[in-house]
Amino acid sequence: MKSWLCITAALAASAQASGLERAAQRSNPTLAFADVDYKGRAALRAVDVSGNQPLDALVPLSDVLFGNGVIELDVAGLPAPGAATDVRGFIGIAFRVQADPSRYEAFYIRPTNGRADDQLRRNHATQYIGMPDFPWHTLRKEHPGVYESYADLIAGEWTRLRVEVDGARARLYVNDAEQPALVVNDLKLGAAARGRVALWVGPGTEGYFANVRVTPRP
Repeated sequence: MKSWLCITAALAASAQASGLERAAQRSNPTLAFADVDYKGRAALRAVDVSGNQPLDALVPLSDVLFGNGVIELDVAGLPAPGAATDVRGFIGIAFRVQADPSRYEAFYIRPTNGRADDQLRRNHATQYIGMPDFPWHTLRKEHPGVYESYADLIAGEWTRLRVEVDGARARLYVNDAEQPALVVNDLKLGAAARGRVALWVGPGTEGYFANVRVTPRP
């Protein structure tokens, strides 16, 4: 099976999916992992096994510190078997993850919202969070509509994500669109923050990751 991850940096080599699977399994008991072929792509499957606990799970990709740059990946998310009815298949990417892993920033998507027959749910298809002080519900309450937006998504289907980070600004692009689906001009950890990159899986999710590419920039 081909590797699904590439870190492009002066001192970092490509990582093998199987090694990440073993390391992730040891470090994150809330997820069950497997290397799989999913809809024609070599992928890492990560399934929430926490029993519908309201927990977000991170899977660090490498020790490379990321401050600015580009993160690209393919994701597919859907509610896991037995998930609560309000689960949306939450899946995305975290960046600038600190030594205290509760401190990070992330973009994620809610795939079941993409084609919901409810405009308000559609408007909540993409999301930015700055943890731990700015989870989604705080941002939605204090700044409605600013840190989430619509994108055309289908649960369980591959979605291409591209995140561009520059200082205090970040842009989320969905499915190779020329314009970003979500624009954030005030990243909550600050312009100078640096940290690791991690796969992000929300509660009740069966998620798949492929073609992950991280390109740090000065």
